[in-house]
Amino acid sequence: MEEDAARETFDVTGMTCAACSSRVQKAAERVPGVRSASVNLLKNSMELSYDGRPATLSAVSAAVDKAGYAAVPRSAGVPVAEGQGETASSSASAGGFVDPRRSAQRAIGEKRRQLMVSLAFSLPLFYLAMGPMLSWPLPPALAGEQNMMARALTQLLLCVPTLFANRHYFVMGFKTLLHLSPNMDSLIAIGSAASFAYSVANLYQMAFALGRSDLVGAHAAFHDLYFDSAGMILTLITLGKFFEARAKGRTTSAISTLMDLSPQEATLLRDGRELRVPTSQLKPKDRVVVRAGESVPADGVVEEGFASIDESAITGESLPVEKSVGSQVTGATVSRGGWFVMEVTAVGQDTALAGIIRLVDEATSSKAPIERQADRIAGVFVPVVMAISLLTLLAWLLVLAPGDFASAFNHAVSVLVISCPCALGLATPTAIMVGTERGAANGIMIKSAEALEEACGLDVVVLDKTGTVTEGRPRVMGLRLAHGVEEDELMGLAAALERKSEHLLAEAICSYADSHNIASEAEVKNFEQVAGGGLEADVAGHHVLAGNARLMGRRGVDISALQGEANEMAGRAQTVLFFAADGQTLGVVGVADNVKASSAAAVARLRGMGIRSVMLTGDQPQTAAVVARQVGVDEVVAGVLPGQKEEKLRELQGTGLKVAMVGDGINDAPALARADVGIAIGAGTDVAIESADIVLMRSDPADVATAIELSRATMRNIRQNLFWALFYNAICIPVAMGALMPLGISLNPMIGAAAMGFSSVFVVSNALRLFGWKPSVAPATAQPGFDSPSGEEGRSKEMKTKKLSIEGMMCNHCVAHVQEALEAVKGVENVRVSLGDKSATLDAGLLVRDEALEKAVADAGYTVISIA
Repeated sequence: MEEDAARETFDVTGMTCAACSSRVQKAAERVPGVRSASVNLLKNSMELSYDGRPATLSAVSAAVDKAGYAAVPRSAGVPVAEGQGETASSSASAGGFVDPRRSAQRAIGEKRRQLMVSLAFSLPLFYLAMGPMLSWPLPPALAGEQNMMARALTQLLLCVPTLFANRHYFVMGFKTLLHLSPNMDSLIAIGSAASFAYSVANLYQMAFALGRSDLVGAHAAFHDLYFDSAGMILTLITLGKFFEARAKGRTTSAISTLMDLSPQEATLLRDGRELRVPTSQLKPKDRVVVRAGESVPADGVVEEGFASIDESAITGESLPVEKSVGSQVTGATVSRGGWFVMEVTAVGQDTALAGIIRLVDEATSSKAPIERQADRIAGVFVPVVMAISLLTLLAWLLVLAPGDFASAFNHAVSVLVISCPCALGLATPTAIMVGTERGAANGIMIKSAEALEEACGLDVVVLDKTGTVTEGRPRVMGLRLAHGVEEDELMGLAAALERKSEHLLAEAICSYADSHNIASEAEVKNFEQVAGGGLEADVAGHHVLAGNARLMGRRGVDISALQGEANEMAGRAQTVLFFAADGQTLGVVGVADNVKASSAAAVARLRGMGIRSVMLTGDQPQTAAVVARQVGVDEVVAGVLPGQKEEKLRELQGTGLKVAMVGDGINDAPALARADVGIAIGAGTDVAIESADIVLMRSDPADVATAIELSRATMRNIRQNLFWALFYNAICIPVAMGALMPLGISLNPMIGAAAMGFSSVFVVSNALRLFGWKPSVAPATAQPGFDSPSGEEGRSKEMKTKKLSIEGMMCNHCVAHVQEALEAVKGVENVRVSLGDKSATLDAGLLVRDEALEKAVADAGYTVISIA
């Protein structure tokens, strides 16, 4: 029997472009035992599905190393936030995930240091090389033709430190070249090394010419020096990489912010004493005290006390939820009032918060079909560019300018350094990452990049009724008894039978019996669920049936006496349940499930987007028709069995339509799996959520339209990025080859290097625009818990922007408190609080005093350091 596939995440170093990620993925997939590999250039990571054997992981690391890179499995032990204070606690309590913010800041710091050293040597180098041409003054010791050898040697001395500071390009570039898998670093290394080697050769020619007193020859050789190109190519590429690293760092907001939600410490109750301990030390079965204003440190169950819990960071629901003894509480939620003792049930990677982080991390590591196409192009891009560069050299040297090696060399190097596989490799993952995080910020958990892409082209959205279109909390609304039957008799038998069921309708029957103090504890035997019909069992010596008219007809029960009342109930959108004992009708109960307030608006938004809506339910046709009229769906299919839901989706797909299924129950799981995009309501069952591609944490049907809008915005951004990447290379490479020379237009290698560096910056910056995306209709609930790096909002007249430096903010709950306090100050608008730099920016009216702002922040429990 084949072993279940195991999963592992690798941290990959050495990748610089899409060609690199393509090589790493191919190397990993060729290892026996590997089912699939997905490499993310943006995160420098690889998601591996394999046979679960440690030897396979070792073989993957060896294969990637042989390809010229390094891959280390995270399970081998990646230090998590060591010595990072707050971040360490956050990471540990969030399940041991590596905070991507740390990696991003480390990358930015490395590029900054590399850039500073490069600029320190390359700018004087550029000044010396270009000074005479631009009539810039030079030091007397280096000016004039009599000092050209001194000037040439000085250029050499300035160039060498620049090359050393950027040695990474040479190490990785030539290493991958030797492994026959050239990447972007190879192009840079060849271009810069060729410029340096050519310049050194000309430096020797100068020396030989001067030794023969041949000033003309020495002068000619001096003008063929390319030390400035060799250094500036590297400096400009590094400048672009620095800005790219800064831009990429902004795409890590969702995971980092989720990590910040978990508190650093908890109040552990041990032997009657309260102890403050790091959250990472909690274990299942520990008893923890949570007071008003504190965050719940882990998942658990309330053992004592009562509290009002703000679950907005996890579910998106803005209204606090009341919790009492026996209630489940989730880590990272906040107690707004009350006091309780909880027993810890899950810590670390087993918590709900860790599950959400894992979901976001996996989604941003997966690849959309469009990205795989880009990877295939990138896989051959660098070898093609190298071939074009060689052809350019030969064409100029042999045909276009015979014997003019300097001109041929200039064009060949320009081709190498202007081509940009980076832009092609970053076009899709940056947009996918930002789009996925925007979804998380709006309570929409997208499990994969493929789901994000598929949602863009949906034609039909199929909606389950109960719990999706409706509230999912039905109540008994009507009751009709058969002749000679008492209410206690009917509801007592009904509730005893329904207690064996987990169906929502069963809850309504049991709740009615409990609220009317009807005894329903009779012994139940031979319990059976009849698919698409109802329930049957032996209760207190009677064979009892509960279900729809179809079940009663199958069992030979005559319900004609109650059919009129049943029809009236169905006409009022009530689900009709017949009850019978020993073949005789007991009565009929009407159960109603109210339509969600946002359902009709959600369907209207879908229609406005050109998407047809279908309501699919196992309920009776009359009841379904009433709900369908209230909501406004285009089609309703009622009375379907669980298996028939999947068949209906298969039927729609057979006509060439792309179909999404929205559901929340176990019986929706087959249909969710069959759909092109399965969308689960967050309050639904674990089975439904596991089967779905997208999870709506707020259980709001309006978020179906929001998810599709986000998908369309993300795919539009991806297409813009891919167009730019392909357009840039298609235009710039021919120009670098000299296609515009008849018009007097040519490219210097330094200009090519600058264009190459900033092409990637453009792509990443364009993806970051998605941070400003908002749904066409604002959600009914606010979404604290996520920073939004979007642009400035509209500013009122007569307002002044102020920035407050604030001490004491430790997590996103702190951010929410500070934001709420500042927004309460009269005359303050557009408050934007940043946890990263511990500041708040706002627009204040002319009458708003700094003292009022300081007091508002102080009352919230924090300190204003300065106001600018």
